[in-house]
Amino acid sequence: MKKKEDKKIEPQIVDATAKTLGRLASSVAVVLLGKNKSTFKRNAFSGSPVKVINASKMSITTEKLNTLEHKRYSGYPGGLTIMSGSEVIEKKGYKELLHHAISKMLPANKLKKTMIKNLTIEE
Repeated sequence: MKKKEDKKIEPQIVDATAKTLGRLASSVAVVLLGKNKSTFKRNAFSGSPVKVINASKMSITTEKLNTLEHKRYSGYPGGLTIMSGSEVIEKKGYKELLHHAISKMLPANKLKKTMIKNLTIEE
């Protein structure tokens, strides 16, 4: 009996240079979901891996950075941490800001963890 060989799927490379945060995040979310393919299935991961490069060269205004809210919850009472976009960039970089935006655009179901694992972001 022959073993089925695992095919290594090459990631789609997306250049973030001069793209806005929301438009970039929505286009990456569509590819991770697999909605750009004819083999799209709602109940299975049909997307492809995505690699975002030059995340620090994204175009984002200072006004938008101040209005953005990055929320984290530790699970304990009083454990909600709210940071502005500029604070997130200082502490964790553009990578975390883009990762948060993309993950919020994906559906909250069992496949979300699989989709996020297929996302790599480079500054």
